[in-house]
Amino acid sequence: MTERQIRLFGDPVLRSPSDPVVVRPDDARLQALAEDLVDTVLLPGRAGVAGCQIGVGLRAFSWNVDGDVGYVFNPVLEVSGEPELIDEGCLSVPGFYFPRLRHPHARVTGVDAHGRTVVVEGDGVLAQALQHETDHLDGRLYVEGLEPEAKREAMRAIRNADWFRAGVTSIS
Repeated sequence: MTERQIRLFGDPVLRSPSDPVVVRPDDARLQALAEDLVDTVLLPGRAGVAGCQIGVGLRAFSWNVDGDVGYVFNPVLEVSGEPELIDEGCLSVPGFYFPRLRHPHARVTGVDAHGRTVVVEGDGVLAQALQHETDHLDGRLYVEGLEPEAKREAMRAIRNADWFRAGVTSIS
């Protein structure tokens, strides 16, 4: 379908919990959303895109990690392993990376646009992406989970970012 613009920090849709997707057979709108999520995540440097990041308040996201590309509706996240500090960034907070605790393994179960079960699981970057995108669907940005000092530094950097001071609300 089409690549969609990414909503930036400050846009209220990023802070609102997403609604469950009601999957109906042959729903062209859901198929279009799935295609838009995948088209948007295929750009270089993108590991995941949540529905809210493209202005859609539904529980849906796409991923693109090491050639594994897909999407899921109504994901349920399971994590395992001792959380580790890893550098993390976000398309909605462009240009910044901060150390964030994430579990080393994650599994998401949900459905596709036809109601078929989707299961994706992995370690490393894929585990991080699954956790990050699920947080988006719950209305949380990654900076909220930073350690206090890192969070202060992140908020200071965001407030001083050119895109934030200019009031830019989305990017391609």
